[in-house]
Amino acid sequence: MVRKQSDDEAPSASELAQAAREAQRPPAKAEPKQRSTSVVIFALMIAMLLAMLDNMIVGTAMPTIVGELGGLDHLSWVVTAYTLATAASTPIWGKLGDMYGRKGVFLTSIVIFLGGSALSGMAQSMGELIGFRAIQGLGAGGLMVGVMAIIGDLVPPRERGRYQGIMAGVMAVAMIGGPLVGGTLTDHLGWRWIFYINLPLGAIALAAITAVLHLPKKRSEGRIDYTGAALLTVGITALVLITTWGGNEYAWGSGQIIGLGVLGVLSLVAFLYVETRVAEPVLPLHIFRNPNFSLVTAIGFLTGFVMFGSTTFLPLYQQTVQGATATNSGLLLLPMLLGMLVVSLVAGRVTTQTGKYKIFPIVGGLLITVGMFLLSTMDTETTRFTSGLYMAVLGMGMGCLMQTTMLVAQNSVEMKDMGVGSSSATLFRTLGGSFGVAILGALFTNQVRDTMTERGGGKAAAITSGSAQLDPASLKLLPPQIRDAYTHAVASGAHQVFLWGALISIVGAVAAWFVKEVPLRGAAAKPADGDGTPAAETAPIAETV
Repeated sequence: MVRKQSDDEAPSASELAQAAREAQRPPAKAEPKQRSTSVVIFALMIAMLLAMLDNMIVGTAMPTIVGELGGLDHLSWVVTAYTLATAASTPIWGKLGDMYGRKGVFLTSIVIFLGGSALSGMAQSMGELIGFRAIQGLGAGGLMVGVMAIIGDLVPPRERGRYQGIMAGVMAVAMIGGPLVGGTLTDHLGWRWIFYINLPLGAIALAAITAVLHLPKKRSEGRIDYTGAALLTVGITALVLITTWGGNEYAWGSGQIIGLGVLGVLSLVAFLYVETRVAEPVLPLHIFRNPNFSLVTAIGFLTGFVMFGSTTFLPLYQQTVQGATATNSGLLLLPMLLGMLVVSLVAGRVTTQTGKYKIFPIVGGLLITVGMFLLSTMDTETTRFTSGLYMAVLGMGMGCLMQTTMLVAQNSVEMKDMGVGSSSATLFRTLGGSFGVAILGALFTNQVRDTMTERGGGKAAAITSGSAQLDPASLKLLPPQIRDAYTHAVASGAHQVFLWGALISIVGAVAAWFVKEVPLRGAAAKPADGDGTPAAETAPIAETV
């Protein structure tokens, strides 16, 4: 029975708000809005591809770059500057988006990234290239966080699973296509085009986002937490430099590494102190009070640790032990990446249809553990088919975890904290990757040197005294006996890497059991109202205007 409102009875505030929403949202615009969302998602995927591809595309061009610009001693900084700037800026971009609106901040990050790309392509010295790569990295931090946060604004968690496969596909394209595109552009157009190629792609994303994405404008009255941002930047910089320089530029027990460790710890302790006393902390600590958020952040760290560690040493094993070329070693990663893509698509569809997601972190943790253990059994006789099957198992585990952890993290924070929630999950995964490459790299290097000494004596050990990694061209020049010793040494080093990776993965699998299956915001199938239009979402979602 419907209550009839009298002429002199004022409508309630909720009735007025509902009437205003209905007046501004005619049914005829539902279909164009859906198409607009698809265009936005397409542009976001381009932006994510740019940020991920640019770190993979540089490696194959580095010999040519050094040949033209010189500066071999500073070679590693071309990659380190980009990684460092990306990691340090990630939480700051997330907070800026929460405070001042997602669209403007995201467009700014695209412009900075494209500016850094253009400048990198025009670099005339190694010093200039390193500086311009840092500018690129600053923009890349905003790209990664912006993509995740905008999708979090536009799509409710219950519906977000369908985009997991797209994100996994972008990652696969970047990991496989990066080295291939980098080599092709360098050989045919010159190394500068590995940076110039970003400009047309970025322009498409910039134009689409500007024209189609419409989010509520924000203007925070609070001030940016400059002190907290500076302390967090110093702390992250120290951690990344430790993982980059430790065991390579400086010994792990050297004064430089110990000094960086002390600086990093003191900066992060001071950061935690500051964050509890400012009105607008750059990283609100209250989001970590949610058990689900803390758990999936830790799982994301461990996933990054294992994923980046394994993908770093798999190509080396394939080239050295299995005799693959640099190009083929990238293609040989296809079983892992296809496994990740297929499972991510299935996980996304199941999550969208059922709203259930806890099973995926659990199964993902177990599959990663099994996959890493299987990879640890590889030796000099393992065939490419067998290693491909092992990589497929690992990839399926990654497919269960990569986007599900981000989904749970975003569902565990309020809409106003979507940016810092997304940036925190991204940051910890990035740091996990940095630590994984450094720690597993140290294990690999020590094992290779020990095995070389054992099988080839002092002469063989001297070959790897500077680096445990030899390129295929240098490997062919070695005497057969020493080459055989090095092949066995790399297989032994890979065994250590994957075995420790399996042990670490167990921690993530155990942590996944404690994730609580909190209902996802939004509904997969919305009941129709009396006029046939979909009912409102069950949780507040940022509306396009």
